[in-house]
Amino acid sequence: MKSVKENLKKIQTQICDSTEKSAFETVPKVIVVTKYVTIERAKEAYESGLRNFGENRIEGFLEKKKHLPDDAVMHFIGSLQTRKVKDIINDIDYLHALDRMKLAQEINKRANQVVKCFVQVNVSGESSKHGISPEEVIPFIQELENYEQIQIVGLMTMAPLTEDKDKLREYFNQLREIRDKVQLLNVAHAPCTELSMGMSNDFNEAILEGASYVRIGTKLVGE
Repeated sequence: MKSVKENLKKIQTQICDSTEKSAFETVPKVIVVTKYVTIERAKEAYESGLRNFGENRIEGFLEKKKHLPDDAVMHFIGSLQTRKVKDIINDIDYLHALDRMKLAQEINKRANQVVKCFVQVNVSGESSKHGISPEEVIPFIQELENYEQIQIVGLMTMAPLTEDKDKLREYFNQLREIRDKVQLLNVAHAPCTELSMGMSNDFNEAILEGASYVRIGTKLVGE
């Protein structure tokens, strides 16, 4: 298995290439997704200079947070069950999967501080994916106005598994356009400056469409 440092060097080259080709000036941050790897491998990622870590299970999240240095930024990227909010919400730096009002209500009730959230949008309409529909995004965000413990920092999506790069760009472009509409609302609780999109197989296409966070697991730390 290659070292994280070797993998990261290759990925950073690709990111630079895609950023140069992009019409947007956004330089994306890499969230290393450590959900399938050991604490030692996560520490290796930290020692390689990575500071943003993504987990999708509560147990894995809390374990990695416990063993990583204090300046590691912890992103919860999986679907969060309402009944589990109390177990994790005050340990999260960013939640990437706010997708329903009941979850927002529970976060607002349980959080001791403002939680930075991404609204998860199902741009492809696939039934296997979580997220609200593109049409629901604006009303959903408007409804969150009085939830003082929630700040909508951006939108997140997962594109379908496809080799069609043009199709992938269409999905990412759609998310960016929705984000731009949210920004036009000019509301304090939803600055919505960020786009969390692109994973190991499609981060280059996401960067071309203005991604500010890419979530990379397999290509960085392996299975």
